[in-house]
Amino acid sequence: MFQLLFMVIFSEMAVIMVLSFKTPLRKLTLMVLDRVKRGRGPLMVKTVAATIAVVMISSVYSMMMIQKRWIDDGSANPTEQILMVKHLLEATLMGGVLFLALMIDRLHHYIRELRIRRKSMEAIKKQGPEDGKSSGSDKVKALEGEVTTLQAKLKQLESDLETKTKEMDAAEANAVALRKQSEGFLLEYDRLLEENQNLRNQLESLEQSPSRSGNKKNT
Repeated sequence: MFQLLFMVIFSEMAVIMVLSFKTPLRKLTLMVLDRVKRGRGPLMVKTVAATIAVVMISSVYSMMMIQKRWIDDGSANPTEQILMVKHLLEATLMGGVLFLALMIDRLHHYIRELRIRRKSMEAIKKQGPEDGKSSGSDKVKALEGEVTTLQAKLKQLESDLETKTKEMDAAEANAVALRKQSEGFLLEYDRLLEENQNLRNQLESLEQSPSRSGNKKNT
């Protein structure tokens, strides 16, 4: 049993060394670990780890019982000393096996996560310039559209301004014509008033002339 535990420990140490350095064996080891973690592999690994943990706990319990007997008896016989060393070595080796297995699992997990992140970063870097170009072209197109719209609005405003200017000129010309016409009407009105006054004066003079002649006859 000790030979098996030592072989497992040295094998796990070798796997850890292979995973720690980038070598061709590292890819092969990662492929093997990927296959082990598929299907029923994780269940088998957990079953073996649970068995080793139970045996390790049993060895630790046996060590505690032997130590308790030593305390009760006040002395230790050679057989119990040999059993104590045996259980201690078993517990130590089993604990080392579980610890190294955990180390291999974590290393495999972190290496896989690192590879996934590198691939995603490379994909982002490749997509970055393309996205930048597309976004730049989109911005240029948007700016060109805005410029075209502003130019159309400017032309519309210029035409509206020209139309308003013509209307104002026409209105001003109409106002000048109306002013001249009103001035003509005023002159005509003054002339008519003057003629009317003259006609009144003539009528008054005609009315006064018969009355004077009648007075002369009476005298």
